[in-house]
Amino acid sequence: MIEPEPTRWRLPSPAVADEHGLVAVGADLEPGTLLAAYRGGLFPMPLGTRRIGWWSPDPRGILPLDGLHVSRSLSRSLSRFEVRLDTCFTDVMRRCGDPRRPHGWINDEFIAAYGRLHEMGWAHSIEVFRDEVLVGGLYGVRIKGLFAGESMFHADPPAGTDASKVAVAAAVQWLRETGGQLFDVQWTTDHLATLGVVDISRTDYLRRVAAATC
Repeated sequence: MIEPEPTRWRLPSPAVADEHGLVAVGADLEPGTLLAAYRGGLFPMPLGTRRIGWWSPDPRGILPLDGLHVSRSLSRSLSRFEVRLDTCFTDVMRRCGDPRRPHGWINDEFIAAYGRLHEMGWAHSIEVFRDEVLVGGLYGVRIKGLFAGESMFHADPPAGTDASKVAVAAAVQWLRETGGQLFDVQWTTDHLATLGVVDISRTDYLRRVAAATC
């Protein structure tokens, strides 16, 4: 991995977050800024078309690496797909950012920024294929024991049925095998809860981030 130049910004404490988890607006998406943010418990999302928001929700969703729920249907699906790591990072990001998806937020600026992190060895993608076609996946940022999951997608059924869940299961296995400690998913959704995602307090999350990234 290549350590980038330090950020020129002084990122605020997550403690100043508003009721929605928004901590600050501004700064940039340079590699040094992104890594400093993740190490400090923040992550970016666009606000409108030009501004960058930095977030630290409370509670925070995490997937305990010993708490993955594998249903019978998911267990059957695991054998129907091929999983790859870091073979088509940009494709995964673009599929996650498909503007036809509800609440899509991943724009070209974010794709370029995380693409730079990927080239430097910090951002990774889990890719799920069926018959050599990309049908699901996720991407995120890895800093030592922390994996900060950013977004995931699956193709329309039937080809993509359970593909995003397979990506999550593969990410858990990868983290277990490579010394991972913390799988951050930002916000808990009903979909993620079926996989074992739980909420923890911001205070607990920041403690875990510090331990995982030191």
